[in-house]
Amino acid sequence: MTASQPLELAIVLPTLNERENIAPMVDRLQAALGSTGWEAVFVDDNSHDGTAEEARRIARSDPRIRVIERIGRRGLASAAIEGMCATAAPFVAVMDADHQHDPALLKDMIAAVKSGDCDLAYASRFAVGGNAHGLPSARRESGSKIANALARKLTGSELTDAMSGFFLLRTEQVRKQASSLSGIGFKIMLDILATASPPLRVREFPLAFAPRRAGESKLDHAVVLDFLGGLVERYFGRWIPTRFVLFGLVGGLGVFVHMAVLAAIYWPERIEFGWAQAIATLVAMTFNFWLNNLLTYRDRKLSGAAEMLRGWLKFCGACAVGAFANVAVATVLEDQGLAWWIAALTGVAIGSVWNYALSSRFVWGRFR
Repeated sequence: MTASQPLELAIVLPTLNERENIAPMVDRLQAALGSTGWEAVFVDDNSHDGTAEEARRIARSDPRIRVIERIGRRGLASAAIEGMCATAAPFVAVMDADHQHDPALLKDMIAAVKSGDCDLAYASRFAVGGNAHGLPSARRESGSKIANALARKLTGSELTDAMSGFFLLRTEQVRKQASSLSGIGFKIMLDILATASPPLRVREFPLAFAPRRAGESKLDHAVVLDFLGGLVERYFGRWIPTRFVLFGLVGGLGVFVHMAVLAAIYWPERIEFGWAQAIATLVAMTFNFWLNNLLTYRDRKLSGAAEMLRGWLKFCGACAVGAFANVAVATVLEDQGLAWWIAALTGVAIGSVWNYALSSRFVWGRFR
C-alpha cells in the first residue's frame, strides 16, 4: 500500500453539463499523479445533467474529490477563481474537464514552478510540439489565433497561447491577486498575468489539444467577444463597471441601427414619422437585447425560445422606463435654462444608467 503524501496540488475543473467526463477524468488524474498528494475540485455551474451529483457520488468514496456547485451564477473565469481560492494545497492548476487538456503534463508543470524555473506554467497549443487539432472547426481555430494575436499586441506578452485555459501556479499568488481579478469572460490566465505585480515568469509546455470526450462546450463560437470583455475590464474596470461599459457600447451601436432603420423606412408619403420612429425603436431594442445577451451578459446568457421571449419583453419594458426618464430629465433641465445639448446628454446618461440597472436586475438576474 502506498504511503499517503501531504496535499500538494489541487486541480480545479470548471464544469457545465459534463457528467460523463467526471469519472474518466478522475482515473486520468490518478494515472498521471499517483494515488495521493492531490485533490480535484469540480466547480459546477448548476448543470442540468447531474454533473455535480456524479462528482459527489465519487467523492463519497474518494476524499481527493471535492465539489462546488454554484447556483444562480455562471462563468468560467469566476468558477476558476472560486475553486483556486477554496483549496489548501500550496499549488493549484486549472484545466478543462472535457479531456481536451492532458493531465500527464501536470507533473512537469508543477516541477517547473517548484524549482523556481517559473512562476506560472501553462500548456500551449501553438508551441513547438503542440497542436490544436481538438478544436471543433477551422473557424474556431482561426478565432483562437486572432484572439491570441490581440493578446500579444495589447499586453506585450510573448506567449504563443495567451488564451490557454490550462495552467499551474502557487496558490498564494492567486489569493494575493484574487481581489483584482475581474472574473468576467473565460481567460483567467491572461487576467492573472495582466494584473500581477511584479510580472510573473512564465514557461510553456506543448499541448496536443484533444477532441472533447463528451458534454457541452463551456464556450461558444464568439471567442473574440470574450476577449473583448477582458480588454474592457483591463482598461476601464477600475473606474467603471465592465458590464456598464459594454452595455454603453452596445447602446451606441443601437443608435446607429435605429437611425439606419428610420432612414430606410421613413417615406413621408407612405408612412408617418411616428410609426417609422416606433418601428426603428423596436428594431434597435431587439438588436440591443440580442447583443447584450451575447456580449455584456454572456456568462448569464438567456437561451431557448421561451426564455429569450420573456427576456426581450422585460428588456423592452426596462428601456421604455429609461427612455421616459431620459426625456423627463432632459426636458426639465432645458426648461431651467441649461444648454439643450448638455440637457440631452444628461438625459441620455441617466436613461442609460437606469436601463443598465433594470436590465441587470430583471432581465439577466442581478446586479454585477
